[in-house]
Amino acid sequence: MTQSVEHAIAAFEPHFPLAVALSGGADSVALLVACAQKWSHRAGAGGLYAIHVNHNLQSAATQFEAHCRALCAQLNVPLIVQSVDANPASGQSPEDAARQARYKAFSAATQNQSAPSIASIAIAQHADDQIETLLLALSRGAGLAGLSAMPARWERDGISYHRPFLPVAGADIRGWLDQQNLPITPRFIEDPTNADARFTRNRIRAQLMPVLRAVFPQCLDTFTRSSRHAAEAEGLLQELARDDWQRVGSAADCNLQALQSLSRARQANVLRFWLKTQYATIPSTVQLQELQRQLQACTTRGHRIHLKVGSGFVQRRGKVLTWYNQPVFLL
Repeated sequence: MTQSVEHAIAAFEPHFPLAVALSGGADSVALLVACAQKWSHRAGAGGLYAIHVNHNLQSAATQFEAHCRALCAQLNVPLIVQSVDANPASGQSPEDAARQARYKAFSAATQNQSAPSIASIAIAQHADDQIETLLLALSRGAGLAGLSAMPARWERDGISYHRPFLPVAGADIRGWLDQQNLPITPRFIEDPTNADARFTRNRIRAQLMPVLRAVFPQCLDTFTRSSRHAAEAEGLLQELARDDWQRVGSAADCNLQALQSLSRARQANVLRFWLKTQYATIPSTVQLQELQRQLQACTTRGHRIHLKVGSGFVQRRGKVLTWYNQPVFLL
């Protein structure tokens, strides 16, 4: 069941110092205000901060930053501003480029001398965002990891990230914010890119979500429950992969014979685990299927495996499989 803002914030118990990711939009403003109310004794005392990332991608970026500065001054919450270059590389989506730049900025902000030792960062994504993420994953034919959508808590670069609003509907967040007596006008800034129909997520929000709510009024609850089930199943697969890795792992490589002894499903599972944990790369479905086909055919000492996987290559070297993303000259 979706929750109220009050219930979600009451249940939110991060490690301090805490920083709230503040874009200047309604959701992040509401999260900062709610945290400042709950931990008013920490605001201005080195326990509660806000981080604003200026992506420099639109003319409204300056307006967003100015609004964040004004709001934080009124709430007596120290603000850290990180300016980044979020222009996408060739073949990279604008959303992914912005996300990668944002996390780099968050990591850099924790090293800021004015906000030492930030332990937790809170992000204001909510239940509607979760459903949009699930629908995007379905549209790509994602597996359990994708269908798990967004976790409520995770670790990255030594920082604990939290999404305390994940069980709260977006409309309820705005309704709560409207009831707050904020000493600033406007309360938040509308991001003009949210109305840009070129972005798939915006089309889902504007065109698909109203239909889903009309046909399935409880879709926020039921779809979120499905994501939780997928996350539990993915957790079990990761436990199995860790166990299998103890059998097939050889330093950072895979023992070929041990890998071939596994069933096809377990083999695919541990291959994904190996590539992700050892080399931070994720194979496509087609790449993984081809790799498994070559593994099945690899029955002689001289059989060569050299296959593009993720951003590099999987290669057979004697009794093991290895992965690399630097040129290797074969004689």
